[in-house]
Amino acid sequence: MPAMSSERARYDRATAHLDAPLAVVDTGAFDANAADLVRRARGKPVRVASKSVRCRALLERVLAREGFEGVLAYTLPEALWLARSGVVDVLVAYPSADRAGLAELTSDPKLAAAVTVMVDDPAQLTVVDAARTGREEVRVCLELDVSLRLLNDRLRIGALRSPVSDPGELAELARAVDRRAGFRLVGLMAYEAHVAGVGDTVAGRPLRSRAIRLMQSVARERLAALRAEAVRAVRDVVELEFVNGGGTGSVQHTAAEDAVTEIAAGSGLYAPRLFDGYSSFTARPAALFALPVVRRPGVGVVTVLGGGYPASGAAGRDRLPVPYLPAGLRLAAQEGVGEVQTPLLGHPADDLLIGDRVWFRHAKAGELCERFAELHLVEGDRVVDTVPTYRGEGRTFL
Repeated sequence: MPAMSSERARYDRATAHLDAPLAVVDTGAFDANAADLVRRARGKPVRVASKSVRCRALLERVLAREGFEGVLAYTLPEALWLARSGVVDVLVAYPSADRAGLAELTSDPKLAAAVTVMVDDPAQLTVVDAARTGREEVRVCLELDVSLRLLNDRLRIGALRSPVSDPGELAELARAVDRRAGFRLVGLMAYEAHVAGVGDTVAGRPLRSRAIRLMQSVARERLAALRAEAVRAVRDVVELEFVNGGGTGSVQHTAAEDAVTEIAAGSGLYAPRLFDGYSSFTARPAALFALPVVRRPGVGVVTVLGGGYPASGAAGRDRLPVPYLPAGLRLAAQEGVGEVQTPLLGHPADDLLIGDRVWFRHAKAGELCERFAELHLVEGDRVVDTVPTYRGEGRTFL
């Protein structure tokens, strides 16, 4: 508790000249988290997931570190923007039907050399061809579904992503790309969301935690074999430049697979609260936002301005931001976080005055940047820089 009190005082001092609401990134925690991702990657390069950062200055900061290579973007327009800004290796993690972006990609040699698009269906190649305005060859990455399938496929655990789950089907798709003029197959991606994005330590739920660890142990063994088989099958068709796998929650496990050449990670840089529940690593909270106390409705209650910043995913309390500093505050069950105000309960409320600030953690990583135009970079007890988020640069890609 004294350590958290000290952290709160440090953030309050650093931002005393600023008005809340505001968002900060603690550069010491950010850099420590980056170093830990590289350590867990065991010498394999980490491709930084931009959706978990959404700030060009911080993407540049992490890419300047040894051990990080390339960006995993979430939309084609974003990838083109980053490539025009000087990023030389951008993989788009999701298929695109953006006709304007595809037209630009196929007509600009610099962009075509820097950006790789995702494909899991031949129809996506047709969309690219229909949008072509130039003859530039399009770099292609295939995505393999690596969901855990049990009980003769009656039970499926994992994200609904690629329709291709069989190495033979993937090889056939590789042949379809290889035969098609104007495309070059360069990579393979296989993202284990049920391992990388699901914490195995659920507070107060020991049986559930044990079940998750058992599921993930089985999943890791099976996906390693599946991924290796898929890589062999595709390499019988073409030679691959990269095989991408992993995520913040599975970095060390994915890096241990010989078939994988690079690891994707991004959330671990900010360490939002959904990443507290992992037994295999501990990250330092680096991204926080502060809201001002504007009301004191009664004993043990304060109200802060704003706060309604829920994260994406299946709706639930785990998607809500939570008060972090001062420690001991909690959301009101009947109201949660509100569009214009958020009541907070707990003994620490009685020590808060109008104008004081409460520091929050977001449930997910980069989505916080859709709420703030700038991030104040805190080093020690001072703000050393203020940098724009994607939103602050007028970029809203989704």
